[in-house]
Amino acid sequence: MLLETPRLVLRRFRAEDAAPLAAYRSDPQVARYQGWTAPLPPGTAERTVRDFASGSPDEPGWFQYAVELKADRGLVGDVGLRLHENLMQADLGFTLARDRQGLGYAGEAVRAVLDDVFGRRGLHRVSAECDARNDRSARLLRRLGFVQEGLRRQASWIKGEWTDDLLFGLLAHDRRPPDGPAPSG
Repeated sequence: MLLETPRLVLRRFRAEDAAPLAAYRSDPQVARYQGWTAPLPPGTAERTVRDFASGSPDEPGWFQYAVELKADRGLVGDVGLRLHENLMQADLGFTLARDRQGLGYAGEAVRAVLDDVFGRRGLHRVSAECDARNDRSARLLRRLGFVQEGLRRQASWIKGEWTDDLLFGLLAHDRRPPDGPAPSG
């Protein structure tokens, strides 16, 4: 286990995660705004899980946290963090199985990662971007204190169409306490 919340464990991926990863990443509604194309074949899922498991959360590059629900010990999604070479900033992404969306799990998992990178690791900034049509992800980022810093019009060619990207940023000194306003000055 790397991180824990009241309802979730954020851990390294394991071989047995390949089937549930393939299931939720094969859902066309889950994949709609993502860079991969559904379905995710079992062999690809096995390779993906091996790649995820070999990463390091403390070294530059992408690290993918497996998000496990404590109640049933099932994989419900993943949170990705790409630590920059300077070890002071990172990019963030998240994916949740459709049947687990709307229950607060994504916010809980992402908040745990943010608490870790801003607290223990002392990062200065975390960036995120999402397809401009992905209202749920944009709302979640705003709830977590991210500021929309820009809109790149028709910036990504995904699944046969140009899409707009919303750009978000969160600075360490702008972080909101879990249930309070942003700190002043």
